[in-house]
Amino acid sequence: MALPITETFYISHGSPTLSIDDSLPARPFLKSFQDKVFAQKPKAILVISGHWDTSYPSVNVVQRNDVIYDFYGFPDKMYKLKYPAPGAPELAKRVKELLVESGFKRVDEDKKRGLDHGAWVPLMLMYPEANIPVCQLSVQSKQDGTYHYNMGKALAPLKEEGVLIVGSGATTHNLRALRNMGGAVVPWAQEFDNWLKDALLEGRYDDVNHFQDKAPHAKMAHPWPDHFYPLHVAMGAAGENAKAKLIHHSWDLGCMSYASYQFTTAS
Repeated sequence: MALPITETFYISHGSPTLSIDDSLPARPFLKSFQDKVFAQKPKAILVISGHWDTSYPSVNVVQRNDVIYDFYGFPDKMYKLKYPAPGAPELAKRVKELLVESGFKRVDEDKKRGLDHGAWVPLMLMYPEANIPVCQLSVQSKQDGTYHYNMGKALAPLKEEGVLIVGSGATTHNLRALRNMGGAVVPWAQEFDNWLKDALLEGRYDDVNHFQDKAPHAKMAHPWPDHFYPLHVAMGAAGENAKAKLIHHSWDLGCMSYASYQFTTAS
């Protein structure tokens, strides 16, 4: 029987070059994940990635995960990387069951989709053995933070079943604003990032659910919310009394925050 898991995680995966670029501080952080952050081996991993955006919640129901190279114009060697993690069809069915039971009237099954780079790039660093079954769940960017928080709440029982829930996105995600600034950070990104850190560490999860009204520069930080909603799922799965912890922080290209968080369920 799998040991219960009391943590959920939100990982900022940033640029696809995280897969090869050792100059990015987030890369050694993720490579040390098992040694320094979370030593327990999960039965399976559920990844909610900002790169799978659908009208209704969808899970991939496959026996073996193929890699999706959903990025363009990067070095050739990135298109040769593999992460052949087993699929988790039983977990996918369980995710669907829990969501339907919680009032999500429609949950789709995708029997062909593998893992997009929001899933396989961080997992390749966190669990390079690729021997843990992985299921992916989509976000719905036309919904709001509370919707995704409630999605996480519905999935909370998975932790008792030994499933590690990982939201993968970006704490700030405005690709049009990226600039090489020699390590400097633009003020709007810093202010949004600081607001989020304070809100999470103080347990103001309802403010985070309504970030578009509460946070400074919310529209600049997230012109589209797809990369932020995985945070809400991880947060909801941990519970309203969960303790948040900042487990990594770094910047790239002036406004891309790699802030990542751990949520520990209150005992």
